[in-house]
Amino acid sequence: MSDLLERLRDRGWRLTSQRRVVAEVLDGEHVHLTADEVHARAVARLPEISRATVYNTLGEMVALGEVLEVATDGRAKRYDPNARHSHQHLVCSGCGAIRDVHPDGDPIAALPAAERFGFTISGAEITYRGLCPDCA
Repeated sequence: MSDLLERLRDRGWRLTSQRRVVAEVLDGEHVHLTADEVHARAVARLPEISRATVYNTLGEMVALGEVLEVATDGRAKRYDPNARHSHQHLVCSGCGAIRDVHPDGDPIAALPAAERFGFTISGAEITYRGLCPDCA
């Protein structure tokens, strides 16, 4: 069983055949697919799965905190199953390629108390932008 499927099952999420296929499509360390890409891959495994089911399933996974939604400068949102491990994203401004990166240090700890304005910080989203070698 994939890591994502196991996490969803442990949370008591009912694993229908459609939900299972969506989770299997997303499984992997550096996966950043759009909903349409998830749907295309899911249809190859389960032809009757609808686009609406894929979108709804992705929304549920995001709401559970098991999948991250990654916005990339006006392009379609991408979905990252690597929600359990702190990381940031490197996004190519040319082609939209996304890579997970793990800089040294904790971005939350790096924020001085004076800059927190009384907030209790629960997470940080940092996106580095630039051009990949293919687009440079």
